[in-house]
Amino acid sequence: MKKIEVIQNKIETDLVTREDINQRILSWYHEHRRTMPWREEPLPYYIWISEIMLQQTRVDTVIPYFHRFIEKYPDIRSLAESDEEELMKYWEGLGYYQRVRNLRITAIDLLENHDARLPESFEELLKLKGIGEYTAGAIASEAFGEKVPAVDGNVFRVMARLTGERGDIRDRIVMKRLKETAEGLLPDEDVGDFNQGLIELGALLCIPKGSPKCGLCPVKDYCTAYENNLQDEIPLRRKNKERKIEERTVLLLETDGRFAIRKREEGKLLGGLYEIPHEEGFYSSEEVVELAQEMGMEVLSLEGLKDRKFLFTHIEWRLKGYHIRIKSEYHDYIFETPDNILKNYTLATAFREYITELGDAKQQSFL
Repeated sequence: MKKIEVIQNKIETDLVTREDINQRILSWYHEHRRTMPWREEPLPYYIWISEIMLQQTRVDTVIPYFHRFIEKYPDIRSLAESDEEELMKYWEGLGYYQRVRNLRITAIDLLENHDARLPESFEELLKLKGIGEYTAGAIASEAFGEKVPAVDGNVFRVMARLTGERGDIRDRIVMKRLKETAEGLLPDEDVGDFNQGLIELGALLCIPKGSPKCGLCPVKDYCTAYENNLQDEIPLRRKNKERKIEERTVLLLETDGRFAIRKREEGKLLGGLYEIPHEEGFYSSEEVVELAQEMGMEVLSLEGLKDRKFLFTHIEWRLKGYHIRIKSEYHDYIFETPDNILKNYTLATAFREYITELGDAKQQSFL
C-alpha cells in the first residue's frame, strides 16, 4: 500500500489532482445533494441553528424540528429574548439540552455585543459559546465564503479512506493530519459547497457501517482504501468504554387523572428538565407501596409497567416502572393531566414515553 504521507502530499501539493478532486466533488454534490431548508435559504442564522441541531441527530429527524423552531424564533433577537422553559419545550425530543441553552446564551451575547449578527470569520465565531471548530467552519464557509474546512465525522471518514489512514481517527495527531488534508483540498471558490459535498459524500456513499457505495463515489480513483480493498478496516476506531448501567424505579403517581412530575436540579444530568419521580435501584411492588406510605401517601392500587432502557453517551438507564394510584396529591410534586404535561413541560424522552403510553391508555378506556 502506498505510504499515507505520499498520498497526502500529492493531494495537498499536486494542483491537477486537487483541482480534479474539487471538480468531481462539486459536480457530484450539485447533482445528488439532499434538499434541506437551510441549504435552500442559507442564511447565517439558519446554518447556525441547523448545525447545532444536527449534532448527534439525524437530518430527517432535525428537519421538522428546524421548521417549528424557526417559525417560533426566526432570528437572533427572538432567540435572545425567548423564555428559557418555552425554548426547552421547542427543543424537546432532540436531547442534549445544553445545546439549546448555549444557543440562547450566544444569542444574548450577539444581541448585546454584535448588533444581533453572527461574526463573519472563523476565528471570531470560535469565540462564541457552543461553537466549536466544525460549526465555525460550516458557518464561515457556507454563509460567508471563507476558505476554511468544516470537518465532521463524515469528513474524517472520507479523508481517512482517501489517504489510507490506519491510525485511530479519534487520536488528536490523526485528527490534525486529516484536517490538514481536508484543508489542503479546499478550492478557492465554492468552498461552502465543497465542504457540504464532502459531508454529503460521507453521509450517502462513504458510509461507516456495512458496505460503502464505492462504485458510485466520484473520487474512488484517488481512494487508497478502495484501491487496496480496505474500506472495512478504515477508519480505525477503538471501542468506546462500556456505558455505566444505572437501575432506577419510576413511580407514575396518579390521582384523579393527574400524574406527578418534578423539576430536576440544575447542574445535574438533564438538569432543568421535568421528570417523573424515580428512585435509584430496582424496587419490588411491596417496596414501592412501603416507600409511598413512608412519604405519607395512601396507595389505592399499583400496576407494574414494562421495563425500558434509555441511553446517554456514557450511561444506560434501566427503568422499572409502576403505575400507582394514590388518594390525594403529594405536596412535593406537580400534578397535571397527561395532555398538559406533554404540552407544557419539557421531559426527557424516557419519561415522556411513560406519560404518552398512560395517556393513550386512558383515552382508549373512554372509547
